[in-house]
Amino acid sequence: MSGFFKVPTPVNEPVLNYAPGSAERTALKAALAQARSMQVDIPMYIGGKEIRTNKTVRLAPPHDHKHTLGVFHQGDKSHVTQAIEAALAAKSKWENLPWEQRAAIFLKAADLIAGPYRAKLNAATMLGQSKNAFQAEIDSACEIIDFLRFNVAFMTQIYNDQPISGKGMWNRIEYRPLEGFVFALTPFNFTAIAGNLPTSAAMMGNVVVWKPANTQIYAAQVLMEIFQKAGVPAGVINLVYVSGPDAGEVIFNHPDFAGIHFTGSTAVFQQVWKSIGNNIHKYKTYPRIVGETGGKDFIMIHPSAEVNMTATAIVRGAFEYQGQKCSAASRVYAPSNLWPAIQTKVVADLTTVKIGPTEDFGNFVNAVIDEKSFDKIAQYIEDAKKDPSCTIIAGGTYDKSSGYFVTPTIIVTTNPKYTTMCEEIFGPVLTVYVYDEHQFEATLDLVNETSDYALTGSIIAEDRYAIDLATQKLRHAAGNFYINDKPTGAVVGQQPFGGARASGTNDKAGAMVNLLRWTSMRTIKETFVAPTDYRYPFLEQE
Repeated sequence: MSGFFKVPTPVNEPVLNYAPGSAERTALKAALAQARSMQVDIPMYIGGKEIRTNKTVRLAPPHDHKHTLGVFHQGDKSHVTQAIEAALAAKSKWENLPWEQRAAIFLKAADLIAGPYRAKLNAATMLGQSKNAFQAEIDSACEIIDFLRFNVAFMTQIYNDQPISGKGMWNRIEYRPLEGFVFALTPFNFTAIAGNLPTSAAMMGNVVVWKPANTQIYAAQVLMEIFQKAGVPAGVINLVYVSGPDAGEVIFNHPDFAGIHFTGSTAVFQQVWKSIGNNIHKYKTYPRIVGETGGKDFIMIHPSAEVNMTATAIVRGAFEYQGQKCSAASRVYAPSNLWPAIQTKVVADLTTVKIGPTEDFGNFVNAVIDEKSFDKIAQYIEDAKKDPSCTIIAGGTYDKSSGYFVTPTIIVTTNPKYTTMCEEIFGPVLTVYVYDEHQFEATLDLVNETSDYALTGSIIAEDRYAIDLATQKLRHAAGNFYINDKPTGAVVGQQPFGGARASGTNDKAGAMVNLLRWTSMRTIKETFVAPTDYRYPFLEQE
């Protein structure tokens, strides 16, 4: 077949509302009941085969940790080696498959998620990661669908970007996959990220070894089922459940390691970078290092801000999905003239917030991901209670008897460099520093200098001069900057996501630039009628 094929124009997947009586609510409730009624046995997937080690690890909902969802089979270094070998064995056929055939596979995966798998994948995310129906819908339905469809369109834009040709020649650029395999290391908090990191690389003709966080495996195996149903060939994406050290020991010492697509903590990413640097002489090529790590995301409030809108941005930005978004608001700078009114509104709103299991659709806040995270968050709260510079004005309580529940907590501090203004907590804890309303510009400098991170942030103001000043002074403080909004909720194709400084390489998931990282360009020049004499005209005598 020949043709310059045009893929379907991507449009952001509509967010279903799950209102009482809606078809999607009924389907999701049924999927939740079905998932809770059974225990799944989750294998690794290597070279298209299901691998069971009989060394199993129990999976439970974070909000109901006495209930068993199933088990996964834990692997070791040998399984990482097998996954690499399977990937490399699949590489030649996959990278030589016409691009439109790869595109069709991932477009089919998007349609499977949008249709028959929507309730199943959302239910898995709700149960395994303790996301409520809306948070699951915008993640494990809409965002992963958008990633797949928009990335296919970005892929065609990349292939279409070709150089000009001079007289008598034809210049072209081939966007080759990387020479080797790609390692996708994915986090617990977004099913969409767990799906995007391996598929964005695979879409460009690469083969992948994928290691998800243990606390996301329950939904990851549903994604793998979808990828197989869509026609991803055996060995192209290999899913393994191994420890980080085991994976790193094998992968970062392998000569065919060609790149890592990472989302996780800054500390882990820096260790990964160090390992790659130490082993750089072992590789056939310089590996691509693409990573999005943490954030200490801010809301900067100007004295001209509108109170009710500001309060809503704070509550949603800080406490949706229990603050477990890389983009979640975790520090607020409030002007002295507005803080009393904002505090009143925020505290009043939080008294109406329900906390509990995801299966009850009335709960706005659910559980944090596991006991380790719960204990860490609780310690931050206890430390704040003892510090004379801090006052807790909301929350401050927690309970893990049935699930890992932390009440949305707001700390007001007189110390702008207090621990919880600087360190990423990854939980429903927000710290507020009240600044002198006449010190707006100086406080912008404080925002910029306080954190090593630079992921997301927002300015809330009615004064356009203030908005312009904040936009300029905070240009390096956030890779995603929001005006009069919360600092969360980036949409694929609309707000490409990623930050710099300690927040990562800023390779913008949801943009064409990310896919370019998984290519290695080859320039081809073809001359139609070549010269037959080495002599140039300037050599001739007068």
